[in-house]
Amino acid sequence: MTNEEKPKQKIGFTIIKNDPTDGHKGFGVGSLSLENVSPVIIDIEEDVARVEIGAMHARSDTERGIKFTTNREDSAGGKPYWLVWVTIDYNPEGPYFAGVSACEMVINREKRRGYKILADHVNRMDKSMKRQILVDFMDDRSKIILREFLQNHNKEMWERSEEKLHQDLSV
Repeated sequence: MTNEEKPKQKIGFTIIKNDPTDGHKGFGVGSLSLENVSPVIIDIEEDVARVEIGAMHARSDTERGIKFTTNREDSAGGKPYWLVWVTIDYNPEGPYFAGVSACEMVINREKRRGYKILADHVNRMDKSMKRQILVDFMDDRSKIILREFLQNHNKEMWERSEEKLHQDLSV
């Protein structure tokens, strides 16, 4: 059997498809839909940001084959990454980046070890879903990569986003 290379699909942001409370009251009322959250992974050294849907379940291409621990020393010498949870919402003008929350990750491919705090990743996803902006602690290079990624994805959505996002990603 041959291992044929499949072309990588470009995946855009996930947009809200259905509201669990739409049309009826009962089961699912008040539950959060994950359909409007997209994980963006920033590879700082490569100056690139990309949506990796697999990160929703810690199974992105970046994370695959890596054993993660909460001990930084296990992944010493590895590459730094940011996992950024981006939540899209709608206001009367249209869709915008409502929640943007970053968490740290380090991956050492050689050692097949990585550093991340899963609880932090889950909490930051939750904060993004609650429309919070948590990116001001990122390094300047990563802020620029993320800002340009969001602007290039959709300039109008960027412009409709709250001023805090623009300020926190300015360098």
